[in-house]
Amino acid sequence: MKEWVKNWIASKNPSKQRKYRHNAPLHIRHKLMHVHLSPELRTKYDFRQFGVRKGDTVLIMRGDHKKKSGKVSRVMLKVEKVYIEGIVTIKKDGSTVQVPIKPSNLMITNLDLEDKRRKAKLEFKTKGKEKK
Repeated sequence: MKEWVKNWIASKNPSKQRKYRHNAPLHIRHKLMHVHLSPELRTKYDFRQFGVRKGDTVLIMRGDHKKKSGKVSRVMLKVEKVYIEGIVTIKKDGSTVQVPIKPSNLMITNLDLEDKRRKAKLEFKTKGKEKK
């Protein structure tokens, strides 16, 4: 039996949904790591969501750290988690650790455009709109 099925559509069963995400290959996990853009960025670039990267500034929309924002310090593709600077919890021994957050609970407020390919991808859609 295959672990991950390419043409799997959907299931209401949560365990099957978790299995799909857990067994997904890396090229599919990249798509699962997309984060909603803020309304300003959405109108500027004409994208609803975009892949999160280290250096992006995000706002937490759900959970214990709701309405806090910070820069992304680490993106863990294997476990589908994002770590943000300043979002920490204190352990019992007194040390602090960063809190892992699901990308679905975030919103990008400022993009890091150091990468030429990433910048070109954002501008490609807006250039096509200007020609029409």
